[in-house]
Amino acid sequence: MLTALINATIFSGDTKSEGRSVLIENGLILAVTGPDDVPADAQIIDLGGHSIAPGLIDLQIYGSGGELFGGKPTVEALAQMESDLFKQGTTGFLATVATNSPEIVEQAISAAKAFRSNSKGNFLGLHLEGPYLNSKRKGAHPEKFIKKATVSELKRWVDAAEGEIRIMTIAPELQDQEVLDYLAAENIVISAGHSNASYQEGLSFFGDKVTAATHLFNAMPPLHHREPGLVAAIFRQKPFTSIIADGIHVSYPMIEIAKRQLADKLFLITDAVTATSEGIYPHILNGDRYVMPDGTLSGSNLSMWQAVKNCVSFAGIELEEAIRMASAYPAAAISRQHELGYIKPGYKANLIIFDEQLNLKTSLMEGLTS
Repeated sequence: MLTALINATIFSGDTKSEGRSVLIENGLILAVTGPDDVPADAQIIDLGGHSIAPGLIDLQIYGSGGELFGGKPTVEALAQMESDLFKQGTTGFLATVATNSPEIVEQAISAAKAFRSNSKGNFLGLHLEGPYLNSKRKGAHPEKFIKKATVSELKRWVDAAEGEIRIMTIAPELQDQEVLDYLAAENIVISAGHSNASYQEGLSFFGDKVTAATHLFNAMPPLHHREPGLVAAIFRQKPFTSIIADGIHVSYPMIEIAKRQLADKLFLITDAVTATSEGIYPHILNGDRYVMPDGTLSGSNLSMWQAVKNCVSFAGIELEEAIRMASAYPAAAISRQHELGYIKPGYKANLIIFDEQLNLKTSLMEGLTS
């Protein structure tokens, strides 16, 4: 069926245009047209001047609605995340597993494969954050499970995953070159995070196999005028870099600075968790943030759309660019920019609709609302 969303402001990922229409057929964008070019046989949906933008993409989230996939990885947890995130405008996400035992990682791989055939389409795969981190920058990750990577263990996981692992956050300065070579050859995005790398180490590995950095400023050496460290290397080499725009994990002035330095390589994540007392990650909601029982700041209490609004309201970023930070740029970070993150002919009709006050009204997955 041909559907026309008419009378809308369209944030395409490239341009902003008013009074336009989006034509959708078989789950794909057919065209973006003027009001006089809508086919007579199309099903018309008048949006009354609301705005349309690409669906949001979260490349790091652990759980939702009391189901912490990152600690207890089940098919049910993935289904909960998929349903909750779709309602929040997130039409693509990587379910994330933090540092844990090999058994938990393998359970996550099994759950991802089992869920794949039942996914509505917004589950894009797995992000393994750890266990190959630097214990000096462990944050909320338990040190007893942090270790150095081996190709043999990686190969076992990658072979079992059959393409479900899309990103791995590691501390590259502690890994052998053969590990980086192997992950790159398997088309897994290597992201530097929970790292204590020096400036020179960062220049080296960002110029090689490492193409991304995880939650800028968090779990890495602070920028220092005599020891510039990993942050300065990120600003110099400009890998795709995620940031948590909640004003808690990173202050808004620092988000402004990072945006000026990284431009279209800075993208939003939620790093969101959910309240749970199970497993080794008992996240407790303390006001506007989640903490561990010892008070250590853990994941966020953030949605992608709220991150977009925070960037607009508090970090001096234009709405059109903030939307790109939550859609086009994360799509590019995982090499899906040719089908996701834009409103263009041939792209998936994964869309959000919102009003002038930035209230989210509807999410569409391949043109459908459910």
